Amino acid sequence: MCDNNKRRKVFRRKTINERLSEQLPINEKIRSREVLIIDDEGNNLGVMPTIQALQMAKEKDLDLVVISPNQDPPVAKFLDYGKYKFQSEKKSKEAKKKQHVVSLKELKLRYKIDKHDYEVRLKSIRKFIEAGNKVKVVIMLRGREVQHAHLAMALMERILADLEGFTLTVEKRPSREGNNILMILAP
Repeated sequence: MCDNNKRRKVFRRKTINERLSEQLPINEKIRSREVLIIDDEGNNLGVMPTIQALQMAKEKDLDLVVISPNQDPPVAKFLDYGKYKFQSEKKSKEAKKKQHVVSLKELKLRYKIDKHDYEVRLKSIRKFIEAGNKVKVVIMLRGREVQHAHLAMALMERILADLEGFTLTVEKRPSREGNNILMILAP
């Protein structure tokens, strides 16, 4: 018999709500007998049976959520779980918006570069560094150009000299790697 007839198990990515509900036991999903209760205003009510804490939460029209399950007894809090989930998702989205991932931009050129092309490359290096990205400047040497590596090194030094008034740090000084000469600049 062929195994192709068997159905494959399809894995789907869990939603944020499913992940949160797995992490934080709420209401009847709390397994411990006693919990340390913190009310909705942040006051410590002490250790009490879970059933009594659930009744108090229902009277206040709130959910009983275990905040710290690893403690003995677990710490639970009265809160509106829907509102709590919404606020935590909102915070995580805001944090994602504000973060800036530093990427490495690569700029390839040859040592026989014309004046205007050189100025365009300098302008793009400045633009990348102002945006907060690192820049990897690569001068490619092909064929007989390898014999003139000193000219490529002089071009790298010229780039550094032209960027001197600009605030940047040289993460890696110009060095030869194979048929390329490269340098890494950081903001």
